Amino acid sequence: MRLEFKIPSRGLIGYRSEFLTDTKGNGIMNHVFHGFEPFKGEIPRRQRGSMVAWEDGEAVTYGLYNAQERGSLFITPGTKVYEGMIVGENSRAEDIVINVCKKKHVTNMRASGSDEALRLTPPVILSLEQCLEFIEDDELVEVTPKNIRLRKKILNTELRAKARRKE
Repeated sequence: MRLEFKIPSRGLIGYRSEFLTDTKGNGIMNHVFHGFEPFKGEIPRRQRGSMVAWEDGEAVTYGLYNAQERGSLFITPGTKVYEGMIVGENSRAEDIVINVCKKKHVTNMRASGSDEALRLTPPVILSLEQCLEFIEDDELVEVTPKNIRLRKKILNTELRAKARRKE
């Protein structure tokens, strides 16, 4: 089957992964620039929010274990994080601020079964194209020689909340 569409280039960003999923990897997609046309309207965006790091530090298993219940993670234990860095995708529509650097309080008391090994689901590793597809208007993609990271434009949690209230 051959299908032809006229789609704006901005609508193709991130579509490749969805196309491969829909066709179970058997589809072939080709695109050619057709020309310039007037703006036709907004393209629907993602329906889920971000999980944003609360503080600077190093992500630990205990903090990530508590965070994974709220959505899918993009980082592993030992990853250096900073305030405003996006560490995962929330399962709900709003952004939430989480503490992935939170350590378990050590006590002298032990109970049977309370110190079981915490199991983390493997993180979602995003490519550059997937990062560009994921971000919203208030988010940025940082590309360094060693990492591709997502972050909020306004890193400080309080300033970000003030800016959201002004809108």
